Amino acid sequence: MATYDFVFDGLGLRNWCGSSGDDGDGMMSMAQLLAQTSGDDVEVSPWETPFPSMDALHEACTSFPQSRELTSGLEQGFLAIKDSLKVVVDPLTQPLSWALNEALWVMQAVPWFIMIPLLMLVAWVVSREIKLVGLVVICFGFLGFVDYYTYTMQTLAIIFVCAVTCVLLGVPIGIAMSRSDRVQRIMIPILDMLQTLPPFVYLIPLIFLFSVTEPKLYGIAIILYAIVPVVRLTDLGIRLVDPDVIEAADAFGMTKRQKLFSVQIPLALPNIMAGVNQTIMMSLAMVVIASLVSAPGLGVLVLRGIRSLELGVGLLSGLGIVLLAIILDRVTKAALARINVSQSR
Repeated sequence: MATYDFVFDGLGLRNWCGSSGDDGDGMMSMAQLLAQTSGDDVEVSPWETPFPSMDALHEACTSFPQSRELTSGLEQGFLAIKDSLKVVVDPLTQPLSWALNEALWVMQAVPWFIMIPLLMLVAWVVSREIKLVGLVVICFGFLGFVDYYTYTMQTLAIIFVCAVTCVLLGVPIGIAMSRSDRVQRIMIPILDMLQTLPPFVYLIPLIFLFSVTEPKLYGIAIILYAIVPVVRLTDLGIRLVDPDVIEAADAFGMTKRQKLFSVQIPLALPNIMAGVNQTIMMSLAMVVIASLVSAPGLGVLVLRGIRSLELGVGLLSGLGIVLLAIILDRVTKAALARINVSQSR
């Protein structure tokens, strides 16, 4: 006798289930197997009562679905809509593949003696700090010295494309959330889900939708993972703008568009830049995981160190990722500091 026979007997569903919970084709528990071989019913103590899960209820009623049927149903349902979904998603995401391919080509085609000075110039324009420029030279010089320059450029290209895409998509979404409480209520559960899903979960449906040779596969995963901070902080920054300033703008007769671009966004820029900083850091973290689905860069070396147990390769590539993260973090924070200084004046 199965543990939960009484449930189906009490509901009058025994005819639907069959005469006994042990006559089905489900897998028998150890207690049922011992009872069948000895001819006696084995009593299960209340302390050992299993949770009324799908599998436990299936033991009492073979017509009740098992958990594997649920997971199989979800898989079959996704596969049933896969082709239709791909017809819609594929054209929309194809520009992402083009952008990633072009960025990877440019970052690898430009010689190091041109690319490194360009990166130094960017660091100087953003920060006006000679120390940061020196840090860029030291870090990229070290990565080039250990023959990781190409991998670093690949990682930088992916981060650049994905971070820019996150900003282009995330800032308008954050603005829409700040201007409408209804949009905010709709978006918050979606952002919570994106923020709490484990990074590997992003890859599962995308593997079924796209080929592993398509850059959009890892590009979409990185964008979904990294877009949340810039959306949230854009919304927060605009909502934190002083109401007195908004009232003064209304008194001057500004339109909604003028208030947004001339008042709200400039005052919210520190928060938006903080969101961009976090988005870049999360993109870098996801690039390493995306190496599982053919994303090039330093993540490939990390994966090689794990698979082949090459401790030196894993540690050195990990150090390269840390150095790249430090540079990106310092550059974005320097930009944020200059924005704060200009606003304080």
